[in-house]
Amino acid sequence: MELNPLPGFRDFFPERAARREYLFARWRESARRFGFEPYDGPPLELTDLYRRKSGEEIVAQLYCFEDKGGRAIALRPEMTPTLARMIAAQGASLPKPIKWFSIPQLFRYERQQRGRLREHFQFNCDILGESSVEADVELTALLIETLISFGLTAEDFSVRVSDRRLLSAALEALGISGGEARGRVFAAVDKLSREPREKVRERLRESGIEEKAADDLLDLIGSRDLAQFAARFETVPEASERILLLQRFMGLIECMGLRGFVEFDPTIVRGLAYYTGIVFEAFDRKGALRAISGGGRYDDLLENLGGAPLPALGFGMGDVVLSEMLTERNLWPARLDDGPEVYLVLVSETLRPALLALGRRLRQAGFRVDYPLASSAVGKQFRAASQRATAAVVIGPDEWPRGLVKIKFLAAREEKTIHISEIETELHALRLRRAQAKPRGTS
Repeated sequence: MELNPLPGFRDFFPERAARREYLFARWRESARRFGFEPYDGPPLELTDLYRRKSGEEIVAQLYCFEDKGGRAIALRPEMTPTLARMIAAQGASLPKPIKWFSIPQLFRYERQQRGRLREHFQFNCDILGESSVEADVELTALLIETLISFGLTAEDFSVRVSDRRLLSAALEALGISGGEARGRVFAAVDKLSREPREKVRERLRESGIEEKAADDLLDLIGSRDLAQFAARFETVPEASERILLLQRFMGLIECMGLRGFVEFDPTIVRGLAYYTGIVFEAFDRKGALRAISGGGRYDDLLENLGGAPLPALGFGMGDVVLSEMLTERNLWPARLDDGPEVYLVLVSETLRPALLALGRRLRQAGFRVDYPLASSAVGKQFRAASQRATAAVVIGPDEWPRGLVKIKFLAAREEKTIHISEIETELHALRLRRAQAKPRGTS
């Protein structure tokens, strides 16, 4: 029997599961601080839902099959189509703007590589029903603040921002027109951060772009200078309008004190064809990892899927790349709150009734408690406590009849005898000391 998971899938043993729950908790807290509400949907959808959003080519990346009812269905590869379906069904009755988040598990049958598996969990945040650039700022700020909550700084990551309509207007002004040609140009530009300039230039020439136009385009987008774009296209109405929007975006980001995290990068075009406006991706500044997160505005998607027209924007942040980054930066907490805080050490089996009563009392007070389930040597119990808990409470035949217990703080290797009425106070104080001593990003 094969004992390993399928290629590209993971087992979540307790340590890995604890890290996953830590990510989820941070994600949820960040979203709720920004006023986002949780939602969820089924892990199975009609395959046609993904076809309508991404085209026929998406089918090759899906885990899809025919169910017993003869329906063509697929494991969800992304959450946005499900969101769009839900909003199309009931969005008219919801107050706007809609600010929702979810943490789905997603599945794609793709080639495995660093930072990409065939399943992952993803933090999805979307704003629907708001067309102003303030919504783009809000979503970008949420992305940045979420990464900051893990202890990452502007030295660790940046958010690169662009606008697909600006690049389209620039291409038109440079004489590069036609939907098919423009699609090939977008695909070539998207590779500029991963391929040498000459390789991208060759791709542009193969797409039928004249040599001078290709060089002009590469010079323009290579500078990452919004002011240069503004000077070049100030007389092109479509471009100047998008430039003003990006300038306002940057100004509002600066008002929030986040400008050091954000830079203009016209090579960010996002591979998915449905993006309609401002787009962004978060990158490791060391350049060792894939994009940490990405998203943008997709104002036409709901209408294209059969719903009423509704402006929308969102981003996704996967757990795989983020986990690698936290590992590289040594930003995981030294001890995750996954196991027991307190281990009750039983000196004599005659005191098991006392142990059970105290265990229930501490659990009702909110503490995570463990103890031996069968008779065990005291030394073995202490070894179990030191491996899993932060404090050991010793229930002994000399102390318990007098209403006393010994409490041992395992990390500090300190102990004291206290009255049983003081135990919650001592454990709360220990919890507070641990919280204050956590490393950067884990408060």
